[in-house]
Amino acid sequence: MDERKRDSMIAYLRRRMAQVGIKAADLAAALAEDRRRVKAVRFQSAFGETWDGTGAMPQWMANAVSAGQSVEHFAIGKPSSKPVKQERPKVDWNNDPFAGSRLATANAH
Repeated sequence: MDERKRDSMIAYLRRRMAQVGIKAADLAAALAEDRRRVKAVRFQSAFGETWDGTGAMPQWMANAVSAGQSVEHFAIGKPSSKPVKQERPKVDWNNDPFAGSRLATANAH
C-alpha cells in the first residue's frame, strides 16, 4: 500500500471513529483485551470454538470427549509430534530360493 493510500485510510478511520464516539484509547484497550484473550485460549476445535481450560467444559468439547476424543487433541501449542520414519524391513537375499534361476531374472511385461 502506498503512503497516500495509507494516509487516506487513516483519515477515513479517524472520521468514522469520531462519528460513532470511539476514542483511540478505547480501540487500544479493545485490542489489548483481544490479545490477552487469545493468549488465554488453551483448546480449540476444528470449527474455531475455544476454551481456556477454566470453568465447566464447553459442550463442543464434552461431546468430543464422550465420543472418545482426548482433551489433548484440542490443545493449542502442543509440541508437534514429528512423524516417525519407518524403515523398510531388510530382506536377506542369501536365502532366496529363486536366486540364479530364470524366475529371478525374468522381465515382467
